[in-house]
Amino acid sequence: MRELIQPATEEIQLVEIFHALADPVRLQIVAQLADKGRDSCSGVGESIDVHRTTMSHHYRVLRESGVTWTELEGRSRFVSLRREDLDARFPGLLDAVLAQLH
Repeated sequence: MRELIQPATEEIQLVEIFHALADPVRLQIVAQLADKGRDSCSGVGESIDVHRTTMSHHYRVLRESGVTWTELEGRSRFVSLRREDLDARFPGLLDAVLAQLH
């Protein structure tokens, strides 16, 4: 299995975050993770009507931009928001985005 690309906190770039959050499906994923906390990729994707391979693309964009963190446990992937990292780099950004989603 290939290694997951997940930037270190200091490598998270604002332009990459904006790109990741510019898609309505990815915003749905972020909103669900904000409500649920850590969840399996399949669990988050259950309520989003998008093909599984398309969901994988969205998870990758969010992960590689630094918005989410993905952990492998056996054959499952669990995803969570990188709240602390995002607040360290861009204080209040995630809260402002989430306030507009609710």
